[in-house]
Amino acid sequence: MCRGDDVNCPDFETHFKAFKQEIDPGRRNFLRSGMLGAAAGAAGGLSLVTPALAQTSARNGPATPSFHYLPATAETVHWGYFSKTLSPRVEIDSGDFVTIETLTHHAADDLERMVQGDEGAESVYLWTKDKKGVERRGAGSTDPAVYKIGSGEGQGVHIMTGPVYVRGAEPGDVLEVRILDCTPRPSANPEFTGKSFGSNAAAWWGFHYNDMLNDAKREVITIYEVDATGDKSWAQAVYNFKWVPQTDPYGITHPTIDYPGVPVDHSLTSRNYDVLKGIRVPIRPHFGTLGVAPSEADFVDSVPPSYTGGNVDNWRIGKGATMYYPVAVDGALLSVGDPHASQGDSELCGTAIECSLTGTFQLILHKKADLGGTPLEEMDHPMLETQTEWLVHGFSVPNYLDTLGPTAQSDIYGKSSIDDAMRDAFRKMRKFLMTTKGLTEDEAHSLMSVGVDFGITQVVDGNWGVHAIVKKDIFAGRV
Repeated sequence: MCRGDDVNCPDFETHFKAFKQEIDPGRRNFLRSGMLGAAAGAAGGLSLVTPALAQTSARNGPATPSFHYLPATAETVHWGYFSKTLSPRVEIDSGDFVTIETLTHHAADDLERMVQGDEGAESVYLWTKDKKGVERRGAGSTDPAVYKIGSGEGQGVHIMTGPVYVRGAEPGDVLEVRILDCTPRPSANPEFTGKSFGSNAAAWWGFHYNDMLNDAKREVITIYEVDATGDKSWAQAVYNFKWVPQTDPYGITHPTIDYPGVPVDHSLTSRNYDVLKGIRVPIRPHFGTLGVAPSEADFVDSVPPSYTGGNVDNWRIGKGATMYYPVAVDGALLSVGDPHASQGDSELCGTAIECSLTGTFQLILHKKADLGGTPLEEMDHPMLETQTEWLVHGFSVPNYLDTLGPTAQSDIYGKSSIDDAMRDAFRKMRKFLMTTKGLTEDEAHSLMSVGVDFGITQVVDGNWGVHAIVKKDIFAGRV
């Protein structure tokens, strides 16, 4: 059922208006004073946004927030990269709400279920012998004399909606991104009414690929079905198939999954419908790639995560969560993509259930001049807050664009290390505990060993990730 998140619904305008009323800050008693933080009421009021900072930041925006809607079309997405050079697709004030449609870059694995009849998706995935709806796919060359497999060379794969320009945002500020809602995009094909679909590719970049039994390497795609009405909380497999060489409409043959959006010709595949029978995968919709534009290069591959966020691939970045990002360029230029219906920690085989979603966000700007003495002071990495937990994200190379220099975007793929990601997560959590909770170094070390959970976020994104989780109620006795 449409809740103001299905632009193809004939009653979309009515449903979207009702949804806006549902999340209206007045109706939900959001105070533009001390309790603006999404998690402020949880765990004894513990939040990274202090009441004083919330009051100060509230003055950066209008008294009454506005609502914006950003659909996913060939005109509103950029495919495979972040860029400080992009023109905004919408401009908002701090405190405004924005509903953003996101499309999975794996929809071409089953065009019938994930694209057909969907006007926005069809415009993005359009590819004939004469044109593509979105030509550039990746941060690589756009010169036909240089690229070999397609414009952008697939150096970056995610369909990103945006960017969103936040008025007043400047380098050194922190952008708070509250995820208020996150729902599957219904299939527009009448044959699949009430359903949504996603693709899981066990691909050549997966952690498993060089450790397959009998060294029988192959890429296998599994198509999953999700209940778009919200009545069922699980996904189930529909079929799988082995990738076979596909020739795109421009005549380039792709022996592996090496370029995003190549339409799969299923007359060449063999579909196996006898797969994962009786298995129900709990859905936890979230955005795998969410972040602001880096400053170090004009076009940045969307695959490796970095200090401005991006492809963090943490399944906890969903409804009810809040992300904090250091702003690197004017306007912040937030983009959202890589939507997932579900994912396990590690994203081991290369992808999650890649499923188009629509999210509603509230964006709040915290100015650098106001951050002194607050938990957001010196925030130089993406951080996640839920109602009950704080999470830091460690990467093999925290700011690879700066550390690795001019060849960073190619070199990072040879620098992946769980050891380095673990050390970065440890250092970030230690700093968090010492600076925001006032612990000594020795106290922080002890608490991390007995009360902090470290986990592998992903091992497939070129810049591997480890997250560290500390529960807020550990500190409840201090409130």
